[in-house]
Amino acid sequence: MEAVGQLSAGLAHDFNNILTIIQGHVNLLSALPHFDPDARESMDHIAGASERAANLTAQLLAFSRKRMMQPLQLDLTEVVTNAGRMMRGLLGERIELQFAYPGHLPLVNADAGMLEQLIINLALNARDAMPSGGKLVVSLAALEIDSAYARRNPEARPGAFVRLTFEDTGCGMAPETLSRVFEPFFTTKDVGKGSGLGLALVYGIAKQHQGWIEVESCLGAGTTFRVYLPCAGEIDRQSAPPPADESVAGGAEAILVVEDEPSLRQLVKKILKLHGYNVLTAANGREALEIWNRSGRQIDLLLTDLVMPEEPTGMELAKRLKAERPELKIIYTSGYSIDLKAYSPILREGRNFLAKPFNPPTLTAAVRRCLDDVHDSAISHGDREPTPGPHCC
Repeated sequence: MEAVGQLSAGLAHDFNNILTIIQGHVNLLSALPHFDPDARESMDHIAGASERAANLTAQLLAFSRKRMMQPLQLDLTEVVTNAGRMMRGLLGERIELQFAYPGHLPLVNADAGMLEQLIINLALNARDAMPSGGKLVVSLAALEIDSAYARRNPEARPGAFVRLTFEDTGCGMAPETLSRVFEPFFTTKDVGKGSGLGLALVYGIAKQHQGWIEVESCLGAGTTFRVYLPCAGEIDRQSAPPPADESVAGGAEAILVVEDEPSLRQLVKKILKLHGYNVLTAANGREALEIWNRSGRQIDLLLTDLVMPEEPTGMELAKRLKAERPELKIIYTSGYSIDLKAYSPILREGRNFLAKPFNPPTLTAAVRRCLDDVHDSAISHGDREPTPGPHCC
């Protein structure tokens, strides 16, 4: 599972670069006034397909536990209630949906969007197991896991947890299916009816939240999934990225773009030049240093990929340039998913870090915000480069 997770993360990184290029050019074309309705409809289809592809790469990253998390202290009852509105529409009228909540639950440190994905995927799995109708009971409970229970369940550990349970009256699973239920790309559905990533995604999200999932099932007797999430300790809040404005002011500042993917490098250059910026480009850190020296260090902002095939890395490059020009502003990008907690307070999503794929408005809004931020502290001379956490590439 770990090996497949590493493979999935690498594939997702490459796809995110490609999707950034596709989405960027579609966005630029859509802004042109002379397209006839048929051409514009085709561009809308391309944009929609690229969004679905982006969601697929997000599933791959979630499975590999390398998708970026924005954890908050959450009441899981509220998360399930909000997702319940969507669940009722997905399940249809033939499936009875019941909820069972205690009066009070401890909070969990979790990413609300990822938990909603987990809930929806478990609901869809239950729906597919009850084609003729049935009942799905979604319940929550707080419990203390002791060492005896942890010894009987390899992925469990002692402590305080909130348990989310999905219990359906569907067809159930045979032992050979049950043993492979969380494998990525494994599915019992017909070709074209499922990606085989739904339950793998659920597994990945549970693990990324430092929890685990258990399943019980018998043919003809339904299936029960139990997701265990640790109760919240200290408050751990990540600010959500600010929304990108539809119309973003440009500028005349000099920007050095460092990106090893040629097509993406040219796209970013084109977008920024359309907004009036003076743009220089480099394929790697070594080229960036040469351009920096030739320019007389008159660069206002460095826009660099974090992970590059040649030394120096984006973080190392930023450190060197910032030492020579402390007022230099920096934005990092990556097609990998970064654990922002491991880099806090250096990286701030939507401020000086852009996760790929990003669209032109998101890029230009982040550039303008970063240039205008007089309190920017992306990385200062003498700062120690953070040690990547377990979910950081």
